[in-house]
Amino acid sequence: MTTQNTQKDNAVPLRRRLRDARAALSEAQRDRGSLLIRARLYTWVGLARTAAREAGRPQLSVIAAFWPLADEPDLRDLLNQWVEAGITVALPVVRGADQPLEFRAWSPDAPMREGAYGIPEPLDGAAVTPELVLVPTLGFTANADRVGYGGGYYDRTLAALKAAGHAFTAIGIAWSCGRLDDGHVPAPHDVRLDGVLTPDGWVPKAP
Repeated sequence: MTTQNTQKDNAVPLRRRLRDARAALSEAQRDRGSLLIRARLYTWVGLARTAAREAGRPQLSVIAAFWPLADEPDLRDLLNQWVEAGITVALPVVRGADQPLEFRAWSPDAPMREGAYGIPEPLDGAAVTPELVLVPTLGFTANADRVGYGGGYYDRTLAALKAAGHAFTAIGIAWSCGRLDDGHVPAPHDVRLDGVLTPDGWVPKAP
């Protein structure tokens, strides 16, 4: 399913339409879609770690994820699996307006607090630099350009990681109904992702 848009669109009605599309998903669609995303992501991370090990490179060891909003794909079962496997999982912390996010280490028993926008975040986890960033994605193009929520937090964060010379992979996590048509033109500040993962698979392909 593709969400249609035109050059006359601006960010506010586009985001509203994308929110309405995902809000219309049934609970069964959300549950099944989240399961499919978790399964594909589990496989991708496992293959990436195996390939690194066989090539004598450091394995992927720090993953920045996110705590889901009500209508977002739920990755929490997978986060628990990664922690059990010895992978460091981190969650974003909003430090202030116009600042990049900070990623703090998280575990299932970590104390949490309500952060910006009512999203739970680790209270006192150590700040870490991720090798994989899972980005909540409202809308996306065939080239993995992202439409977020309008705060610019992830654009600033990914840009800051790049500016620091840190090597990482950024994967958008989205519902299939967030796909935009070819008429969408990304804003100059939008940071293109390495790929987007939906219940229907990878867009444009797995990184």
